[in-house]
Amino acid sequence: MADTRIIKVEALARVEGEGSLSVKVKNGKVTELHFGIFEPPRFFEAFLRGRDYSEVPDITARICGICPIAYLMGASQAMEDALGITVTKPIRDLRRLVYCGEWIESHALHVYMLHAPDFLGLSDALELAAVNRPLVENALRLKKMGNEILELIGGRAIHPVGLRVGGFYKTPRKKELRTLIEELKWAIETSVATVKLVGGFDFPDIEQDYNFMALRHPDEYAIHEGRLITSSGLDFPARDFLKHIDEEHVPWSNALHGVAKDGGHHHVGPLARYNLNYDKLSPLARDTAKAVGLGPVVRNPFKSIVVRSVELVQVCQDALAIVENWEEPDRPFVEATVKAGEGHGCTEAPRGICYHRYRLAKDGAVEDARIIPPTAQNQKVIELDLWKVVQSNLHKSDEDIKWRCEQAIRNYDPCISCATHFLKLDIVRE
Repeated sequence: MADTRIIKVEALARVEGEGSLSVKVKNGKVTELHFGIFEPPRFFEAFLRGRDYSEVPDITARICGICPIAYLMGASQAMEDALGITVTKPIRDLRRLVYCGEWIESHALHVYMLHAPDFLGLSDALELAAVNRPLVENALRLKKMGNEILELIGGRAIHPVGLRVGGFYKTPRKKELRTLIEELKWAIETSVATVKLVGGFDFPDIEQDYNFMALRHPDEYAIHEGRLITSSGLDFPARDFLKHIDEEHVPWSNALHGVAKDGGHHHVGPLARYNLNYDKLSPLARDTAKAVGLGPVVRNPFKSIVVRSVELVQVCQDALAIVENWEEPDRPFVEATVKAGEGHGCTEAPRGICYHRYRLAKDGAVEDARIIPPTAQNQKVIELDLWKVVQSNLHKSDEDIKWRCEQAIRNYDPCISCATHFLKLDIVRE
């Protein structure tokens, strides 16, 4: 008679959203594994139809409260592509700065509050604060630093309102930006210390042969602009995204799975950016990575926490350089001439590439919209990771397997939604 065991985790914090994992094991082998997302569809693409092009950035920003800039900027770039707008250098630099702010607050939140407790044997950030209060205070100060950049440039930290197609409604004064200098210098030092801290964690010995995909820019570590490249050799602009990447529906998830049209899968996010853009990291970021044993190639998904910390060093340095050298533009935005067209935008959200495509009517109304967020693209590789994690831990108890699976999913900092419940795990052993 089959020995059937079922494990259920009703609620888990430290990841945004609700999801489930079901695993079937037969004769000591994983035979079936499904990482499902059961939240109802949100229909953003549908209710964008008929809206004016200028409204789209602010509407799409509501998709996520953690990375609204990713949606604001991706939508704005797609509209600018459709309307033939090229922004000026001061606007471009200010966009990179506000995106750095989003990365700082998101990476600091994930590294310290959501993921580090897994490696320290703690259940949450409250326990972490009890055993190391200064560490959590530094984390909160880092996150506040990112939020201050968003507030100064965008008007507020959650769903900023200062960005628009063509640039900004209003840009800050140079002297206002320079008030961030001393705190950014502190943030760089703290980010270096963060890399050294998390680089000393004990990591499971698991590696995957991923096909990484990320933006790449000739002059900088790509965040808000660039061409898409993959470790398999592809190199294409954002407007060709759908020629290479598609989505498919699976019966166990309400979220679509990103797939490569050549039949493979792709991995987006910090590991992809690091592996494909290692040479674009600053000397300090590279030296800090080397100091904790990271080379130019990292394939262990559990070391994503270290890579995110290296990226913290990078964006804190980038932010400081922009603040020190930025010159105010003559105008805060570039005017658009409304016309029919199709536009594409792609930026690097903290969790990976976020793609937008819009078709506009001659009056500027949206006729069609397509948005592919990073977590949807990573669902396939998350399942592949989980398959390997479960198989290599079958000798352990169901409770231990469940904990390791939760940790493996948190490697991706998945943005399922802004809810608090996360994983229900069913393991069936036969």
